[in-house]
Amino acid sequence: MNSVNKHPIQRYHSPSRSFSAAFHALGLASFTYSFYFIHLNPNELSGGFGWDFKFLTIIGLALSTVSFIFGFLADLAASSLLFRWKNGFALVATPLEVVIAILYWGIGLISPHAVSPPHLTRPIFEDLGHHLFPALLLMVDLLLLSPPWTLTIVEAAGLGSFIAGGYWLWTEECYRRNGWYPYPLFEMLNTQQRALVFTASAVTFTISSLCLKRLYDLFNGKVKAELKKMI
Repeated sequence: MNSVNKHPIQRYHSPSRSFSAAFHALGLASFTYSFYFIHLNPNELSGGFGWDFKFLTIIGLALSTVSFIFGFLADLAASSLLFRWKNGFALVATPLEVVIAILYWGIGLISPHAVSPPHLTRPIFEDLGHHLFPALLLMVDLLLLSPPWTLTIVEAAGLGSFIAGGYWLWTEECYRRNGWYPYPLFEMLNTQQRALVFTASAVTFTISSLCLKRLYDLFNGKVKAELKKMI
């Protein structure tokens, strides 16, 4: 069993079999229930090429689940390797879940039927489980149980562009095979307008990553300042 030293400004010990393990177990329970709800409530959009992974929401939920699986296993095994894997997936999943929450609730307030057909409305708890709880859980994991991010603005922009561009190609492939887009909004827009949406999403991801990094510094204190206190 490996011994994992806590980063100087990390708020709580993680991995650990106490709070960290309990929190990751709670997150996994939430994510698992969200997938279970999807399994129990299939709809016409679930079929066709891409299954439910046509939806950015489900891709984000899957990444969040993988991150918390590695986190929970790291807690049980006190493994620095698994802890690094958790943090690596969280670096992508956390800002992505924030973007999903912003887009879903933001667009939904303006035009609810642009993000989900009216006959596919979820109960509020399940809706929160898909479009808010993952972002909140990952943010808590970042602020309390993770070392600080070293992501630069160029790296954040590159990652955001890669994800947005990749998902755009994926949705177009799903459209080519299925004849329809996963979100009603995409049906309302032409190619140029969809390009603007994905560009805005990449920018939002970049801003989200940098804001999360800044929030970590404000919440936990900057690395240099904390290390000076220890000398």
